[in-house]
Amino acid sequence: MFDISPTEARALVWRHLVLTALFFLPKHRTIALERRLRGREEYRKLQEADWVLMSWGKSGRTWFRVMLSRFYQVHFGLATEHMLEFDNYHRRDPRAPKVFFTHDNYIRDYLGQPAGLEHFRGRQVVLLVRDPRDVAVSQYFQWRYRMRPRKKALNSYPPHGADVDVFDFVRDPNCGIPRIVEFLNGWAEVIPTMGDDLTLIRYEDMRADPAATLEQVVAATGTPGKPEHIEAAKDYAAYQNMKKRESSNEGMRGSGQRVRPGDEGNPDSFKVRRGKVGGYRDYFTPEQIRVIDAMVEDRLDPVFGYTGG
Repeated sequence: MFDISPTEARALVWRHLVLTALFFLPKHRTIALERRLRGREEYRKLQEADWVLMSWGKSGRTWFRVMLSRFYQVHFGLATEHMLEFDNYHRRDPRAPKVFFTHDNYIRDYLGQPAGLEHFRGRQVVLLVRDPRDVAVSQYFQWRYRMRPRKKALNSYPPHGADVDVFDFVRDPNCGIPRIVEFLNGWAEVIPTMGDDLTLIRYEDMRADPAATLEQVVAATGTPGKPEHIEAAKDYAAYQNMKKRESSNEGMRGSGQRVRPGDEGNPDSFKVRRGKVGGYRDYFTPEQIRVIDAMVEDRLDPVFGYTGG
């Protein structure tokens, strides 16, 4: 069972009813409508949230979310088997914050703003980033083995069943490195203007010292934790423990297919797949790596630390 509020449940039901009633519309119009409806739901959460966890897909958000969920469970003494889902912990204990997890996919559709991040100004934002090359490869396996056909169409990914190899995918401007770099560069422009409202964390640093990253985030967002609480959360969300729980379908419950494999016989279909820093190099020839590296080196803002190496 999902652990969502009545408000969220009503929003989900309303969205499905509207889309079902308007099934006769051309596909491009139903996709635009669904993006706006999803954006309206996300915008409501943004207004109510105590803080925002912003990331591009496949940047380590699920891992961090499990770690954060465990921290809040221990910190606030919450007895629940569910992951943090916006306000479900807050409904159990008002001291627990409402946390809005977003990739910023849809809000601008609802607001009619094709670009810009003004809707996040004045909000407490934690920006989780990862090397775009590793993100793009991970997103390829997500698209190929886990992503539902409707979600592919909704977010301009290659259609379901398309014959696309990993090199072509990561160079695709709609879903690959160019789109990820554009997202990160948009945030690079506003980082200097947000001051203490923005906390930047990197997947690579989290892999090296997950406890330090978690400690940084909970302190910045108003719930500094005891060292033993940080360690308990870090250990619970350790990579091997996550792999074991996904294989056995045990552990915290999340919405949808977030922590379940697409095909239990295929390791590339697992949500927790490899998590290797720089692992993108394993999938390409030396010449392809040079092309991919140039796409990041030549275009990505250096503030994130992925260029100049």
